[in-house]
Amino acid sequence: MNTSLSWLKAYVPDLDVTAQEYTDAMTLSGTKVEGYEQLDADLEKIVIGQIDKIEKHPDADKLVVCQVNVGTETVQIVTGAKNVFEGAKVPVVLDGGRVAGGHEPGQKVPGGIKIKKGKLRGVASFGMMCSIEELGSTTDMYPEAPEDGIYIFPEDAEIGASAIEALDRNDVVFEYEVTSNRVDCYSVLGIAREAAATFNKEFVPPIVKETGNGEDVNDYIKVTVEDADLCPRYCARVVKNIKIGPSPKWMQRRLASVGIRPINNLVDITNYVMEEYGQPMHAYDLDTIAGHEIVVKTAQDGEKFTTLDGQERIMDKDVLMICDGEKAVGIAGIMGGENSMITDDVKTMLFEAACFDGVNIRKSSKRVGLRTDASGKFEKGLDPNNAKAAIDRACQLVEELGAGEVVGGTVDVYGKVKEPVRVPFDADKINAMLGTSISEEEMLGYFAKIGLEYDEAAKEVIAPTFRHDLFRIADLAEEVARFFGYDNIPTTLPKGEATTGKLSFKLRIEDVAKDIAEFCGFSQGMTYSFESPKVFDKLRIPADSKLRETVEIMNPLGEDYSVMRTTSLNGMLTSLATNYNRRNKNVRLYELGNIYLPKQLPITELPEERMQFTLGMYGEGDFFSMKGVVEEFFEKIGMHEKETYDPNAGKTYLHPGRQANIIYDGKVVGYLGEVHPEVADTYGIGERAYVAVLDMPEIIPYATFDRKYTGIAKYPAVTRDISMVVPKEILVGQIEDVIEKKGGAYLESYALFDLYEGSQIKAGFKSVAYSIVFRAKDKTLEEADVTSAMNRILKALEEMGIELRK
Repeated sequence: MNTSLSWLKAYVPDLDVTAQEYTDAMTLSGTKVEGYEQLDADLEKIVIGQIDKIEKHPDADKLVVCQVNVGTETVQIVTGAKNVFEGAKVPVVLDGGRVAGGHEPGQKVPGGIKIKKGKLRGVASFGMMCSIEELGSTTDMYPEAPEDGIYIFPEDAEIGASAIEALDRNDVVFEYEVTSNRVDCYSVLGIAREAAATFNKEFVPPIVKETGNGEDVNDYIKVTVEDADLCPRYCARVVKNIKIGPSPKWMQRRLASVGIRPINNLVDITNYVMEEYGQPMHAYDLDTIAGHEIVVKTAQDGEKFTTLDGQERIMDKDVLMICDGEKAVGIAGIMGGENSMITDDVKTMLFEAACFDGVNIRKSSKRVGLRTDASGKFEKGLDPNNAKAAIDRACQLVEELGAGEVVGGTVDVYGKVKEPVRVPFDADKINAMLGTSISEEEMLGYFAKIGLEYDEAAKEVIAPTFRHDLFRIADLAEEVARFFGYDNIPTTLPKGEATTGKLSFKLRIEDVAKDIAEFCGFSQGMTYSFESPKVFDKLRIPADSKLRETVEIMNPLGEDYSVMRTTSLNGMLTSLATNYNRRNKNVRLYELGNIYLPKQLPITELPEERMQFTLGMYGEGDFFSMKGVVEEFFEKIGMHEKETYDPNAGKTYLHPGRQANIIYDGKVVGYLGEVHPEVADTYGIGERAYVAVLDMPEIIPYATFDRKYTGIAKYPAVTRDISMVVPKEILVGQIEDVIEKKGGAYLESYALFDLYEGSQIKAGFKSVAYSIVFRAKDKTLEEADVTSAMNRILKALEEMGIELRK
C-alpha cells in the first residue's frame, strides 16, 4: 500500500511533518512504513520559464538558441527539442541546478545530474529546458506531456514559479507494510485516520452528498445475488449521458503519485475511489448488459470467458461470476469482461461496488491465473458497509467532474447486515496488562480518535465494522499501547507469588476438564451453592431421595438461598433457561463446582464436599454429542479402559428412554441424558436439553498422566466387516464387549459404521455393521489367524440371538 503525503493532507489538513518524522511516528503507532521516496529529491533550481525568442544555431541545423524569461532574468539556452515555440512556458533548470535523470523513460541517475553553464557548438547555454522524464516521471503519469520533447505548461502558469510545485513533484510517497487484519489501512482514508490519531490532528474525511436525478435506478437495472455467502453485498448505480474526457489535474496527480496511470475521467474515478476508500469498483456499458439484469452466480465447469486484457480463461464451478441476462460479463472481484468494457462510445454506464468472500476471491484468482489490484484488496476480506459509501462517492465525483448524469437511487442487495462488535472495557484490566497507569478518560480519548465509540451504560467499546481486528479486551489494550507510545510504557517485573511447587493432581485433572469442555464449545459458568428446597420438586426428585437431605443455612438471605445444594443440576438448568429466554441459540455451558452431602442429620460435622463436572446444552447436538465429550475427557486423563453405559439409571429428572449411568471399572462415576420434558418445561427451556454430571472424586483415582510411546506398526492390518440383524434390546456396547473378549491378541480396533432400523428389517430388530481390524506386531497375519478370531466372535454373537446378514 502506497500513499502520497499531499493526498493524506487532503484529509489531515494540519499534518506538518517531515518524511522521516512521519515514518518514525507512524511505525511506532502500528502502521509500519517500509520506506519513502522524495519525488523532488534530485530536483533543484527548476523554475517555469517563457521562451521569448527562438533563433537558429549558427553552426548546427538541429539546434536552436532560445531566450527564456525565468522571472528574475532572461537566460540563453541552446536546445535540440523540436516542440519548442515562442511563448511556450517550460520547466528550466538554472545553472547549478539538478535533474533526476536522462531523457529516456526510467533513466534515473542516483543523486541526479547537475546542470552547468557551457557552450554547445560554440554558443553559450546557461541552463536546460526539461522533458517530463528528466523531472523523474513518465508520460504515463503525465499524459499531457509529449512523447518526445520538452514539457509545456498551460498558458496560466506563473513565470519564475517553481516548476516542481507546479507539477506536484514536491511530494513524498510512503510505502506501508499492512497486516491482513487491518483491511481499513488498504485505503488512503484508513491511513489518514491513523495519521490523524498518531499526530493528534483532526481527521476530515470527504463529505459525500446525495446525488442523482429524479429517476429510479430500478427502472434501469435489476440485480439478483444467487450466492449470498460469496457476495454478501452488491450495490449498483447508473450514470447516463456519459461525457468521456480527461480527469482534472489534481486527480491525475494523486493517482500518479501512487503509481496509477491516468486514463480518462470514468476510469480515473473508479481507481481514485478504490485507493481512497479501499473499495474496488467496476464500470460496465449498460447497453451491453442483456436484459438490463445483473446476476451474481458461480460459473460452470469448463466455461470460457474473455477478460478485459483480451485473454480467454477457463472457469470452474467455484469461481464467482457477474452475469447479465444471457452471459457472463465479469469475474467477480478480479476483472471485467471484454464483452462489457467501457469504450469512447458509451452512453449509459453501470457502476458496481460489491463485497465478495475473500477466501473465494484468493482461490479463484489463483485458479484462473489472474491477480489484480482489486483481487488483492478483496482477498483480505472487505467491510460490506463500505460499499455504499464508496459508490456514492464515485457518483458524487461523476457529477462534480461533469462526466455524466447520475440516476437517482441505488440497487442495494444486502442480506445479513454486518453489525459493529461490542467489546467489554475495563481500564484497570488494561493497565494491568500493560503495566501502566493511564486514566480511563485518556484511553477513551485514544479510542475516539480512531472511530471507536463508547457505551458508558454497558461499559463497552463499539468497534466499527471496518475494524476486523477488535474482538476482546487485549485488542483494546493494544490500541491504548500504540497511541500512548510503546516507548513510554515503563519496564515492570511480573507480578505474583513465587512457588517451588506445581498444581496438585486434582487441579490438573480439573484443568483438563476445562480444556476439553472449552475445546468442545462449552463456556464456563458459575452458579450459587445456596439453593431453595423447592428445587427438588422442580427436578421431580422423589420425596424419599437422599438428595433432599440438605445442610440448612442458619442465617439465609431468604428461602431461595436457605440450603446447600446436593445436586448441581438446578444451577445448570437455570443458566440454560436464562440463555434460552434471551434467544441465544446453540448454548453449551459447563461448571466445576461442589455439592454438599451431610454425613448425618442433624449436622455434627462438616458435610462432604464433592466436586461435580457438570455439562449442559441445547440446540445443535444430542445425547451422543454429550457422550462424545465425556469419552474425550476420559481419554485425555488416561482412563483407557472402556466405560459402559447403563440405561437403567432411574433419574426422575431425565427422559426415561434417553438416560444412562456412566460405569467405569464397575463403579458409577456419573450420568448423562436428555432433560425430562416436564422438567425442561418447568425451567422454561423450550427445546431438548442435555446434561452430563461426572463425580470427580470417583474419577480421579482412575486418572493418570503416564504415557507410553508406541511405534508405528510395521506389518499390514487385516480388516473384516460384519453386518448383523440384532434384537433391539441388545445394546451396541454388549456387542463390543463380545468383540473385545473374543477378538484375541491380534485385535487392534473396531468401529461401528452402520445402524439401521426400518421396513427392510423384521420387526423388533435392527441392522448393525462393524469394521474390525486385526494386526500383529511381529509378523504378517495369515488367513487362519483372522478366521479363527472371527469364528469366535460370530459364535458368541449367535449365542446372544444375533443373526449374521448374508
